[in-house]
Amino acid sequence: MLGNRRFTIIVPASSANLGPGFDSVGMALSCYLTLEVEECSEWRFIAASPNLEGIPEGKDNLIYEVAQQVAADRNVTLPPVKVTMTSNIPLARGLGSSASAIVAGIEIANVLGDLQLTKKDKVRIGSVMEGHPDNVGPAVYGGILIGYHHEDETYTVHIKDVEVDTVMVIPPYELKTTYARNVLPEQLAYKRAVEASAVSNTLVAALFTNNWSLVGEVMEKDLFHEPYRSSLVKELAVVRNAAKESGAFGTALSGAGPSILCFVKSNEAEKLVHSLKALVPHCEVRHVKADTEGVRIKHHSVMR
Repeated sequence: MLGNRRFTIIVPASSANLGPGFDSVGMALSCYLTLEVEECSEWRFIAASPNLEGIPEGKDNLIYEVAQQVAADRNVTLPPVKVTMTSNIPLARGLGSSASAIVAGIEIANVLGDLQLTKKDKVRIGSVMEGHPDNVGPAVYGGILIGYHHEDETYTVHIKDVEVDTVMVIPPYELKTTYARNVLPEQLAYKRAVEASAVSNTLVAALFTNNWSLVGEVMEKDLFHEPYRSSLVKELAVVRNAAKESGAFGTALSGAGPSILCFVKSNEAEKLVHSLKALVPHCEVRHVKADTEGVRIKHHSVMR
């Protein structure tokens, strides 16, 4: 039981793919889902942010379902808690909101059940649930995570320090990942698949060497998903052209979209934010940085 303790879980948002790193590359961002957890006679989830309104308040909440599954798989019973949630991660916008909730559920089970899960364990659990590691991985580790999820194992490589800033353009409409996946082809021709893999490999090499000019160039040459999804996000071409004219390194859909990620030098980010706000006034435009910590826990004592 929690007794006289309470704790806070902070989970970053994430941007998956970064262009050609489809289902395998992602970066943690400085937008957060925060959970205040304290003892209670029953499980309760309280939404304390406007964009969380309508989130299930009981055992049909995704965070509860994840926590219970993780605990049950380890034959552990969790005590009921009250979870007060705040978030500035837009839902269904390609910023890993579902992955953040999954990681939060894993952490609740880890703390309440004293499971002693490692980061590798958490990424494996989350990847099994999501089917790929490119959102849950960065949410756990922070920074950039490159990974391959297989039914028997989840392989990951972590880049902690990210020396670039991000400007995020967030359209007002949702784009469900399941819908965005339905526009993708069942298969690629062999030569096209080889070329697509070469582009992705070059992206990874550029990320490891902090060659952001090259990152920006190849992130716009994706052949795996953007050619099929770009028609779903009418703002992409407009933002990409404007960002390039402003000196940004490169632009890509964030995850399945509709949010658009632009990599930029830190001293040029605010200028680009101002420019894009004027260009796409119906969208939210944010200057965000890479989160390098990943999910974290803060324990608090409660005086009785």
